[in-house]
Amino acid sequence: MERQVLSGTYLEEYTASPATARMSNHGGAMCKVAVTNGQDVLAKAGAMVAYDGYLQYEPVSQSLRRALGEWASGERSPLLRWFGDGTLYLADFGAQVLNLQLDDEALSVNGSHLLALDASLACTVEKVKGPALLAGTGLYNVTVRGSGWVSVTSHGVPVVLDCAEAATYVDPDALVAWTTGLEIQTRRTLKVGSLIGRGSGEALQLGFRGSGFVVVQPSEETSDRFKIRG
Repeated sequence: MERQVLSGTYLEEYTASPATARMSNHGGAMCKVAVTNGQDVLAKAGAMVAYDGYLQYEPVSQSLRRALGEWASGERSPLLRWFGDGTLYLADFGAQVLNLQLDDEALSVNGSHLLALDASLACTVEKVKGPALLAGTGLYNVTVRGSGWVSVTSHGVPVVLDCAEAATYVDPDALVAWTTGLEIQTRRTLKVGSLIGRGSGEALQLGFRGSGFVVVQPSEETSDRFKIRG
């Protein structure tokens, strides 16, 4: 039987290409993970959209679930361990995907934006302290530590800002992730447009300064950051 081949104008731009890194993008809204034996990946439950090769998945270990604390206190784990040899494709309702390579660093991530991470990285849920807590970003964030890859999502194309060059101020509801160890402070500004009608007219920003970066999305959200996809 003659083999059928798809054809079409510019179809090649949608065809899967060989992986060039542990985690890379296919388009803007899909993460492509090269999984090999002995190099497992933890991915958000429900985020798998396709895979090739021989891959399997299982719930994360009880010890990791204990480390994740409240984030994994329900019947289902928010993360699944994928292992084997193949390519894994992940997405989260069409959100933009940003892949970051940590070099003995720690990243604090809004829980709902964590898509995947190397299983070799340490992952814990930690209480947000100091100004970040007062700004209303939530009580807990997922902290990822070590050397390896982590993939996060953003509602729209994100911007990564280097806090070493200048103090960086962010709307807390647009904050996706930040390097731990940064000096954090709050700033209140007056929004003239809000003086008409209800409300105080004040806006609160988080200021970051030091050696590291913040990831900011072009969207404000107040939804449950620890929601697990069904």
